[in-house]
Amino acid sequence: MRRMLFVILTVLIVAALVYAIFARDLARARARLVGRSKTIETSFGTLEYAVMGEGEPVLTVHGASGGFDQGLDMTGALVGHGYRLIAPSRFGYLCSSLPANLTTAIQADAYAQLLDHLGVDKVSVVGISAGAWSSLQFAIRHPERCRALVLLVPADYLPAGTSIHGGAIARTIFNSDFVAWAALKLMPIMPGGMTGIMLGTDAAVMRAAEPSEEARVQQVLDHLLPMSPRFPGMQFDLKNAATHEPYPIEKIACPLLAISAQDDRFGTACRARSIAGNVPGGRAIIYPTGGHALIGHYADTLRESMSFLEAMREGRPLR
Repeated sequence: MRRMLFVILTVLIVAALVYAIFARDLARARARLVGRSKTIETSFGTLEYAVMGEGEPVLTVHGASGGFDQGLDMTGALVGHGYRLIAPSRFGYLCSSLPANLTTAIQADAYAQLLDHLGVDKVSVVGISAGAWSSLQFAIRHPERCRALVLLVPADYLPAGTSIHGGAIARTIFNSDFVAWAALKLMPIMPGGMTGIMLGTDAAVMRAAEPSEEARVQQVLDHLLPMSPRFPGMQFDLKNAATHEPYPIEKIACPLLAISAQDDRFGTACRARSIAGNVPGGRAIIYPTGGHALIGHYADTLRESMSFLEAMREGRPLR
């Protein structure tokens, strides 16, 4: 009996400590977002956004499990090169509402209303992962407002009969702050499975990463929290990924650059090639390794993206 009581007491103490650490980390994650964004009322619902930097405007559209913060994390280096980043939280993410009958076309039209609110006539667009769909729609539906389009690891459609990469495990992770936090803590212990589910990246690529890349990837993972206010948007992304909606990509008139990695488990290399191949003058850059997080090629990605945007800003022909 004493031994059983000791075991129970030990379990309770450990559980309390674990929960205390989780509560601390979640509070820090929520505090990280406070005061960094604003909201506007569009004709579709509330849209959250953040603005950073001065200069040529760039609309940065985050991917699944993101928000305005992910958009700024992924493209923040542009600020030091004369660009003004405009980063919305797509509908269903963080403080943006989830309209009924949401479509990627509605997302794109909301971006146009955000630009009207900010007094911005024309932008270059950087679309990340699942943000590529609404970025493509923006270029198609508002061609006069889209100077250039950069797609980073553009999300592919899901195979018929599937709903999410990683299955029920991933859905459970994304639907709970505590489970997401626990999964992130387990990544060093279970690198193979977790890097595949969370980053679409082989564990060997992670092990070979430079310390600076490890730190960047860790920040990407840390900034997934809080997860629960992102889940409604992720559900829309998953539904959209399963619909195989045809886009008239050939109507895109602006220059387009698509970047991916051949070993991305989410299949974005094929998608990048397909999009670039169907846009007049489109260009695809596919790195051999890096996964969905472009590990080992993030600096290359920034350099290629900035070179592309700089050429657009100065009216120079593309290489």
